[in-house]
Order: sequence, then structure tokens, then C-alpha cells
Amino acid sequence: MKTSIATVTLSGELPEKLEAIARAGFDGVEIFENDFLAFDGSPADVGRMVRDLGMQITLFQPFRDFEGMPEPLRSRTFDRAERKFDVMQELGTDLVLVCSNVSPAALGGIDRAVADFHELGERAAKRGLRVGYEALAWGRYINDHRDAWEIVRRANHPNVGLILDSFHSLSRKIEVDSIRSIPKDKIFIVQLADAPLIDMDLLYWSRHFRNMPGEGDLPVTAFTEAVASTGYDGYFSLEIFNDQFRGGSTRAVAADGHRSLIYLADQVRAKTQTLIGAAMPKRAVVTGVGFVEFATDEDEAGDLIALLKTLGFRLAAKHRSKKVSLFQQGEIKILVNVEPTGFANAAYAVHGTFAYALALVVDDAAAAYQRALALDAEPFSQPVAEGELELPAIRGVGGGVIYLIDDKSALGRFSDIDFEPVTDSDDNGDAGLLHVDHVAQTVAFDEMLTWLLFYTSIFEAAKTPMVDIIDPGGVVRSQVVESDNGALRITMNGAENRRTLAGHFIAEKFGSGIQHLAFATDDIFATARSLRAQGFRSLHISPNYYDDIEARFGLDPDLTDRLRAENILYDRDDGGEYFQLYSGTYGEGFFFEVVERRGYRGYGAPNAIFRIAALKKQMRPDGVPKDAG
Repeated sequence: MKTSIATVTLSGELPEKLEAIARAGFDGVEIFENDFLAFDGSPADVGRMVRDLGMQITLFQPFRDFEGMPEPLRSRTFDRAERKFDVMQELGTDLVLVCSNVSPAALGGIDRAVADFHELGERAAKRGLRVGYEALAWGRYINDHRDAWEIVRRANHPNVGLILDSFHSLSRKIEVDSIRSIPKDKIFIVQLADAPLIDMDLLYWSRHFRNMPGEGDLPVTAFTEAVASTGYDGYFSLEIFNDQFRGGSTRAVAADGHRSLIYLADQVRAKTQTLIGAAMPKRAVVTGVGFVEFATDEDEAGDLIALLKTLGFRLAAKHRSKKVSLFQQGEIKILVNVEPTGFANAAYAVHGTFAYALALVVDDAAAAYQRALALDAEPFSQPVAEGELELPAIRGVGGGVIYLIDDKSALGRFSDIDFEPVTDSDDNGDAGLLHVDHVAQTVAFDEMLTWLLFYTSIFEAAKTPMVDIIDPGGVVRSQVVESDNGALRITMNGAENRRTLAGHFIAEKFGSGIQHLAFATDDIFATARSLRAQGFRSLHISPNYYDDIEARFGLDPDLTDRLRAENILYDRDDGGEYFQLYSGTYGEGFFFEVVERRGYRGYGAPNAIFRIAALKKQMRPDGVPKDAG
């Protein structure tokens, strides 16, 4: 796949945009006219910059309100076109985008449009240039790629072709199979954009809410499959209008765009067997969470270990060469790293005590690692002692680490190879915690699309619809990445201000990361009793909450009393029941959760406001936790 992106997609000045686009790995770039007009250099300067960065200018755009104009406006449009052609030749590109007319002065009529495009093709041919026609979804007369194709077909000029844009076709729900009959040599470029499904004016939707393929809800894959079926082998280009992107990190958005195209090509290749992109391993199937690793130091480790002990964890092993302790309960493994050097120590220096690393058990760790690299993930490695395992790893949320392990190789025995078992003299028995139910990662809201795409492109998982979580200090946007088998559940919580608990966590931890871990039990009441016996102090929930849920769900009063006695929250959906028990806050807003699922598939979103309010009561205004008792 030859990749391109429009400069309008990114924030920043034109040179900054071009550098970020090249750095992300794109082959080409569309120069959006406003970016050029705001630049002080000449068209030739822009062309040199692009070529010096190893790219091509794939398109100059847009040329508006051309076809079907009455005189004297018609003559003026051709004069404008000649000026565009001058700029294109200086830029060093041969293709201009002409979008369908939206002017109230336009007369319409296919014959009139055909004549105009034939003449424009003649003029372009004299300069060795090409003209691409695109149907805007809100075009005055032409708003369907099928009608645009009819004009191009009847213009019958080798220098006039069609530009297909997924948003314009999919937003109007135009049948994508209609693309399959278009000759590949008449498709001059393909522009791609996704979008969330929102019922609003097409123009406003397009100008503010487009996003990368795979980040929205439109069937962009089916659209691209239809294009690929024609044999088209030209550029696939991103044209994204999104307020968040235009205010975000130029490099990050460019990197997301390149990843989205690689992932899209992989999906199309897998479904159609067309050579649209390079082959890569299939998405990794996650079968569990191997471990979660905390970075801390000798002074703060005691409090973290004490909390783990109240949760029923026992010290199971110590690393052979590093100051890392392994605590275990059921299938759950928690590593506490107090190494005075290395990456964990650097993470601690920046963030304080922090769950900086997560290990995922996958079907094939080597294949998952290769796929991640093919999708532009940043590799991570650090020195290991002789005889110890080097786990394949990539950088994840907040610059943390995701290790990849499997049960088919020695990686699955990392705790036996790298650790020596020990006997825990303080072991008071477990609390019935079985495995990690889900991991909650808090990110800045403008990073959410990045990480949703990251997870869904590398791992066999899908994203759920976004949910608004009400915090007394604002709204947090929450979306989940989960696998069908339930082995991978990552809740992504996007914070927009630091007054929320999630926003406070990001501000005080100097970045995004894991804010809470949820452990599964099959008997939450027995677990609660065991935890209490071991000194665990559950998060206090207002008694008013229990009066409400008894009436709302029609609960037996005895069950309500049991829930209230242990500070257990309750929810129910069509699948079954859900029980939640929380710790208080540790550090700057981190906490643990214990859940029991009885057929329930959600995450207790209706309870979030009560949990957040209770957690924030434990924190003084300066954010420092106070005694939960």
C-alpha cells in the first residue's frame, strides 16, 4: 500500500507537519491549499522540502465550485484553474482535486459538467497534469460517487479521473459495491476517513468529527475492499478533519494515521487476498494477564506490600539478580521492583510508585511482537543477566511497558527461570482472588483514539461504545477494549480536566498509566470476609446508595444488608449480576477492585459516580490521601 496524508489532518506549521508525516513513514503527502497559503516560502520550496524528506506530493487540493457555472463565472473558474496549474507545476505534483460544486450560482446538469471537465482535461494535458473529481456528500448537484463517475466516464479524457473519499460515500450510505466496476486507471487517488456514527448535518459532521480508519464506526474496511477489487494500486491517503487532531500532537496524530493505514491494509489483505499491504502475523489472541509490575523504592515498597498482603497476596519468589519480588494469588502475579537502576527506577523517579508494566499472555509472543513492530509500536528492551529470559516487549500507554509471553515457549516459565521461590512467613491464606478481570488505564482524553487503535490493531479485541462517567469534578469518557474470550479487558478512561479523579491521577503522576486493577472472585461475600480478617479496609459507600438499589432492582432486603455490610456495589444487565468491592486510594488515586461476574458483561458504569465520590472523600484538597478509617 502506498500511503499518503493530507496536511489539513495535523496541527502545526507546514514544515512541522511535513517532518512529522515523513517521520511516521508516509510515502506521500497531500498539500492542502490553506497550509501552502500560510507558508512564506514558494511552491518550489515546498516541493523541495517534501522531496528532501523522501516523499512525493500526491495531490494539491481543493479546487472548489468549478463545474456547471454560468458566464462570466465559468470563464473565471478556468482562469483560477490555470493559476492552480501554475502552483502545481512549481510544487512538482501532477494531480489536483476538484470537489463537486456547492455554489448557489451553479446550474447543474450532467452534460454541462461533462463539457467543463473535458475542457479542463484538455488544459491539464497541455501541462502534463491530471484532474481528479470528487463528489462531496453535500454537493449541490453531485453528492454521490456514482454520479461523479458518470461525469468522468462521459468526459472521456485520459487526464480526468475520479477521486474516491470513504467519508463522502459512507456518510450517505452509498453501496460500496458500485465501486467494483470502475476501471482502476480512472481512480486517481483514494482518500480515507472514518467517523463515529452521529446524527447531524453532513458538513458539520465531516468538518469536525472524522477520524482515522478503525477509530470510528463507518465500514471503511468494506469500502477499501471494494477499491482493492478493481486492482487499484495507487495512493491511499488520509484526509481527516478533526478538532482534536488539529489541537493535538503533530507527531502522535501522524503516527496514528500511518498505523491505521497499515492495519486497514492488513484487514483487507486477509479478507480479499489482494496484495494491498505487506504480510504480517495475525492479531494476537490474548489468553490472560501474565503479571503487573510496580516500580517503587525501598522506602515506599513497604506500604504497597502491606496493601497487597491485606488483599491476600503472598510473597512467592524473588528475582535471581534484581531487587524484584513476586507476589501471587490464584493466577495473579504482582511484581514489586525496587531496583536502584534501570528503566523501572527511571519510571519511579518520574511517576512515583506506579504500575508501569503489564505482561499479556498471547498465543504466540514472537508473532505478536513482529506484528506490533509492523504496526509502528516502539520496541522495548533492557539488559538481562546470563541465563535469564529477555521478554519481547513494546512501549505502551504513558511510555510504560507491555511484555508479551506465551505458554508455547520458555517465556511461559519466566517466573520459574528468573525467580527463586521463597516461603512467606506472613502468609495468612488467600482471599479467593482468581485472576485479573480487567486493567483500567487513565489517559488524557485526546490520547484515547491513539490507544484504542493501538490495542485493537495488535490484539484480537474490539472496542465498546463510549460511556460518560460522571465525576463530581467533571465528565470522564470511558471506552473498553475487550476480547471475546474475556481474557483481555482494558478500560480506557479519558480525562479532560484535573478536577476529576482521573485527571488528578494524570497530573500528579505526570502522565497516563494504570490507575486501577480489578481482580475476579467467584464468591465476593466470602472474599470480603477474608479480606476484612486480613486487615483490608474497603471503600466506604454511602448507605443512601443501598436504599436506592434495593428499590431500583427489587433486591431482597437480606441481600441489601449483606451488600451494605461489606461496602459491595451491585449492578445487573441482561446477562446477569455484577458485584464490586473497592480499596481506598493508594498514592495519587490508584486503587484496587474485586469483582464477581454472574453472566454480566459490563463494568459497573452506573456505579462509577458513587465509587468516585467515595474515593475523593478520602483525599484532601491538595490530593494527598488521608486515613480511610
